[in-house]
Amino acid sequence: QVQLVESGGGSVQAGGSLRLSCIASGTVLRFNDMEWYRQAPGKQRELVATIARDGTTKYADSVKGRFTISADNAKKTGYLQMNSLRPEDSAVYNCHAEVLISEVGSTWWGGGQGTQVTVSS
Repeated sequence: QVQLVESGGGSVQAGGSLRLSCIASGTVLRFNDMEWYRQAPGKQRELVATIARDGTTKYADSVKGRFTISADNAKKTGYLQMNSLRPEDSAVYNCHAEVLISEVGSTWWGGGQGTQVTVSS
C-alpha cells in the first residue's frame, strides 16, 4: 500500500519562502507524475504545478517564476519550493502522484491529506 504525506507548510510573511515535501511510503519504485494542488477557503481547487516522468514541468500562471516542482525518486519525495510568497498563496496544499509499484508496470494513483500554508502581509 502506498501513502503520500505532505509536510513543510506553515506561516510566513509575504516575500518569504517555504519548501513543501510529499513523501511516499510503501512499495514505490519511482514517481511517474506528480501534481501539487491548492485550495483556499471559498475558492476552487487550483492545479499549481506538475512534473512528468521525463522531468517536464508546468505551472499555473499565478505561480510561474516563483514556485519550483521537483521529485527525488531515490528519496521517494516530491517537493514544491515556493519563493516570493504572497498572501493570495495561502491555502491547503496537497500532492497527488502516480507511482510505479512493480517492475511489470503496475501503478498507484492517489493524494495526501494536505499541508496548510499561510502568508501574512
